[in-house]
Amino acid sequence: MLKKSLGQAHEKLVFNRRVRVLVEQIGALLPPDATMLDVGTGDGQIAKMIGEMQSGTNVQGIDIMLRETTHIPVTLFDGTTIPMEDNSIDVVTFVDVLHHTDDPSVLISEAARVARKAVIIKDHLSENKFDHMTLRLMDWVGNAPHGVVLPYNYAPRRDWDRWFADAGLTTDKFITKIPLYPFPANMVFGRKLHFIGRMIPQT
Repeated sequence: MLKKSLGQAHEKLVFNRRVRVLVEQIGALLPPDATMLDVGTGDGQIAKMIGEMQSGTNVQGIDIMLRETTHIPVTLFDGTTIPMEDNSIDVVTFVDVLHHTDDPSVLISEAARVARKAVIIKDHLSENKFDHMTLRLMDWVGNAPHGVVLPYNYAPRRDWDRWFADAGLTTDKFITKIPLYPFPANMVFGRKLHFIGRMIPQT
């Protein structure tokens, strides 16, 4: 009952605003006429909306589970290896996916392998214990009602930078001012706990 109530409150107060902000900000980082692969796409609704921000974008997704109904074509994958050839897609996106994996660097390297133009990531920054506790609470409220596995694998900026460099990616944009929450909730749940980054494959 508690999980259900929290889930309903989260959707009403946070989810719709979050979707709008993420679609606008991530969509603005896409090049026009691009092929886009969304990793961990779920039903693909957010990925479809992101793709619609730029003309000519062709969107597909992959996930470890296939849902009965999806808004874009979705392919099943093992959660580790992206089932595409090297340099076969323009942009790979991850929207709040990598902190649900045991080792984010694995999929970041895979994204760098298949992406021709960019890897775009929305995820979290955890620089101290208070950040980690806040993110755990947010993750639990937003995902526990849906049965999502929660390893709470958050990382500081230095780890993200190392993973990008190890994958052969150069950071082109790194945005931490993301208005996901209204005042005063943003004072606790906003801060610099969220980032959107656009990384470019090194040539």
